[in-house]
Amino acid sequence: MFKLFEDFTYSVLMQRLISHFPDDLDKREGSVIWDACASAALELELAYQALDYTITQSFAIYADREFLILRAAERGITPYPATYAVIKGEFTPSNIDVTGYRFNLNKMNYLVTEKISDGVYKLECETAGSAGGERMGTLLPIEYVDGLETATATECLIPGEDEEETEHLRERYLASFTEKPFAGNIQAYIEFVTGIDGVGACRVLPIWNGPGTVKVLILDSNYSVPTSILIQTAQNEIDPNQDGTGEGLAPIGHIVTVDAPESVTCNIRAVFEFEAGYTFSGLKSQIEAVLTNYLLELRTDWGNHMHEFPTIVRISQIETRLLQITGIIDIRNTKINGVEQNLSLVNDEVPMLGSVTNG
Repeated sequence: MFKLFEDFTYSVLMQRLISHFPDDLDKREGSVIWDACASAALELELAYQALDYTITQSFAIYADREFLILRAAERGITPYPATYAVIKGEFTPSNIDVTGYRFNLNKMNYLVTEKISDGVYKLECETAGSAGGERMGTLLPIEYVDGLETATATECLIPGEDEEETEHLRERYLASFTEKPFAGNIQAYIEFVTGIDGVGACRVLPIWNGPGTVKVLILDSNYSVPTSILIQTAQNEIDPNQDGTGEGLAPIGHIVTVDAPESVTCNIRAVFEFEAGYTFSGLKSQIEAVLTNYLLELRTDWGNHMHEFPTIVRISQIETRLLQITGIIDIRNTKINGVEQNLSLVNDEVPMLGSVTNG
């Protein structure tokens, strides 16, 4: 971060102030002149620091969140708000109607909003953010439900999202000067599709099935393959009738199909060499965590590229990251799905970790 006035320190300002007095006056420390200038120099140093801060905050590339929000608002860009997770609950007996009832799970409260099928309902978390969809388990009724036997949260249908992070907002603001969304171009699709609650990334495939057709592949806000509920939710917002009438977010004349990329399981096998006192079984959880994070990075980056850009799971990246784990001193013969080479995925595929084995 640049500073225009970083050289205007107390000592520099003090010397400048003192220099304005003639040398035949007493300017030693403790003199009247010195004491008067010391107070002024201190206040001037604080003033220059405040001026530096003010100038810095006027540039979006350096601005703190509160000032970045003000700057972005000038271009009609606001932080994406936190959203509410929607989970699936299964209830017995299957003929019970729990619509409108509230349940508790792990300090989170949920409202039953919609029936999916007999004994299966949608529940919306009452607290916005990602935490609402992170845990499943037994649901406890907040109020008495006549005839209820069991209630279990089994799946996150639409992940909740936390309020947009500062750096992501900064990227969107800076990109608004170079990437122009207009009249249904690819950038316009990316903006309104990723703005749908629960959608974290997308790829747009124009003319995928003839003129006027568009396919949109989406990942959820956890950058995983979305549920059918989220796919349908996005379809209803973008092009509910798929007839080109423009009733959703899609422009008139566009017939849009929302789908999910295929999950490709990556089974990793390698020959590990360990320091004394370390074993594969002892480090397996760390190894899996490192590989999971690497594949998550690839899925996160998947939506940042055009549809022609392949996702490549690289052996060099796998080995480099695993060698950073304390206890692993060498890795060789690394294979992905039985092949000792990088795995290149096509447009509608994303990598997910499968098994990890040694030998």
